[in-house]
Formats: sequence, structure tokens, C-alpha cells
Amino acid sequence: MDRFLSNAVNRIDAKGRVSVPAHFRAVVQKRGYSELYALRCLDLPAMDVGGLDLLDRYEQRIALEDPFLQTADDMSFFCHGDGTFLKLDQDGRITMTDFIREHTGISNEVAFVGRGNFFQIWEPGRLSAYGAQARARLLQLRQGTKPGERSE
Repeated sequence: MDRFLSNAVNRIDAKGRVSVPAHFRAVVQKRGYSELYALRCLDLPAMDVGGLDLLDRYEQRIALEDPFLQTADDMSFFCHGDGTFLKLDQDGRITMTDFIREHTGISNEVAFVGRGNFFQIWEPGRLSAYGAQARARLLQLRQGTKPGERSE
């Protein structure tokens, strides 16, 4: 398997570390990531986490922008200044820094969610609420209604 799939919730230890789920570590190893890059989501209280290919994807998009316009500057700030590197220790744990905790609201537990080419880390209660909203939006699409409309 070479995709981040599924989800898991793990407890943070007394030193502020949390174990990355084994199936996520297997993907990290298979992809040859020596370190992970975590980037704050723009519109969600979560962190996107992946290898340097995640950063490369954002940099490729920035390269399409006019470097003299504010958009390119904002995008560079977002992907270069609003992220952090995470080191997996020998036991497969990462440290939940204040940078991550402040954005996500994480305190005692971390929810890991596969997103294909990357994964996210969330505070479990916030993830649960987001998941319910996402399923409701998809159900409305399936029923052919627009958000806020009722199906007959």
C-alpha cells in the first residue's frame, strides 16, 4: 500500500509525543520520507502532513504565479512560513508542538486521517464534527439537492 488511508486516534504521552499509526508509518517508509512536513490547513483546524512532495506540490503552484503579485507572496508565506518539519523517532512517534496544538486544538489525543498522498492530524472531536458535515454535504449531492435545500 502506498496511500494514506483510514483513520486512527492515539493518545499523547507525558512527553508530548504521539505514535503515528503503523499503516501510515509503512507508507512513510515505502515512500522513503526521511522527515515529514506539516502545514496548517487554510480553512480547517487540522494539519496536512506528508513528505517533501507535499511541499513540492505547493511550490509548483506558486511558480505559476506572477512573483510580483501579492498572491505569490501569500502562497509562499502559507507553504514556507506556516508549516513545520516533524521527525519520526525510532519508535514511530512525533511531538505535538505548541504550533500544532494552537492551530488544531489538540490536547490529549490525536486523530490521524488518511487523505491519499498525505494525511491530516486533528483534535478527535473536531474531526468527528467535520466528518458529519462532510457526509451531510455528500448526501445532499447524492439526493440532488443543494446545501440548505430539503429533498422531497
